[in-house]
Amino acid sequence: MKITTVEVWTVTVPAPSPSFKWRAGLPGSGPAGERGILRIGTDTGATGVAFASRPGSARMLRDLVDRVWRDELVGQDPLQREHLYHRIWELDRLEEFALPYLGTVDLALWDLAARDAGLPLWQLLGGARTKIPAYASTTTFDTTEEFLAVADRALAMGYPAIKLHAWGDARKDAALCQALRDHVGPDVPLMYDGSAGFDLPDAILLGHALSDADYLWYEEPMREFSVNAYAALGRAVRVPLLSAETSDGSFMNAADFVAAGAASFGLRLSSELRGGISGAMRTAHLADAFRVRAEPHGMGEPERHLCMAVSNASYFESLVTHTEFERAEGIDEDGFLLAPVGPGVSLPRGLEYPPELADYVNPDPVVAAATTE
Repeated sequence: MKITTVEVWTVTVPAPSPSFKWRAGLPGSGPAGERGILRIGTDTGATGVAFASRPGSARMLRDLVDRVWRDELVGQDPLQREHLYHRIWELDRLEEFALPYLGTVDLALWDLAARDAGLPLWQLLGGARTKIPAYASTTTFDTTEEFLAVADRALAMGYPAIKLHAWGDARKDAALCQALRDHVGPDVPLMYDGSAGFDLPDAILLGHALSDADYLWYEEPMREFSVNAYAALGRAVRVPLLSAETSDGSFMNAADFVAAGAASFGLRLSSELRGGISGAMRTAHLADAFRVRAEPHGMGEPERHLCMAVSNASYFESLVTHTEFERAEGIDEDGFLLAPVGPGVSLPRGLEYPPELADYVNPDPVVAAATTE
């Protein structure tokens, strides 16, 4: 089998409705716009796709394909993913690929292999489970009362756990975290994500509050460039740290966080931010060797598969963008994400794709009996 075509397609993604906000200093939900889809074809007819979710991705992917990737990939065996993954990293030495695009080729190659095998990706990766609990992951609301109302709705819908994205003010966020604990009681797992809003002194202040309120994990309070700063935070607070979501280097600096005591809960996983499926699985196995968790980030289709394939994952992240939300697609009434069905990795459902891409959208998830949890 040889790669014969490497091409980019586009799809228009509508603006979120209603719009939503993140912490102070960050823009909220963006406008409608085009996204890119990388498609790799072969002489046997086997094909694979990768959806790039970031704004501007269509233009970025076209540039990378036309300048770099097409010449590198055409004529290669698509099943030699390790060889091609190494080649992408070699090219990165001069290109310095933007982190969300580093693993795009790798994702398309994994999709191709899974489709060729007639399997969902999570099964091709080995399969660890067929369902996993989902937590309600808030965007940022204006008032404590709105956060508490969202928590009530999430628990009523079956979500077993809640994660806060708050305002980016250490003292206000600390008060909110305690208010949520007081509201839901001692038994609901709670998490907090700082979206890199703090320096070390404020991160320590907030970390003490999270320790006192018995939060399950403390995620990305600072930019993830200084492992030393995270190590200092880990020594100062009792709440476990979930780290390395956006640090450059993918799996290659993940061990530094764990060895320094800077990822005492575990490491973040993402096909988009950890260098594709290959980078995410390397990170998960590394975390397992250190006996810490590997938690998939975000609601993308690849992350649904990672949740089912990674034995040391504990939750699926289900984003809540407004107060009248419903359970996300594929999550049952008991708050479990069910394993994806259909071959490969589906393109996101609900978008208007060109006819040539219609077969890459798998049917809606179906409820299947779980063999493991």
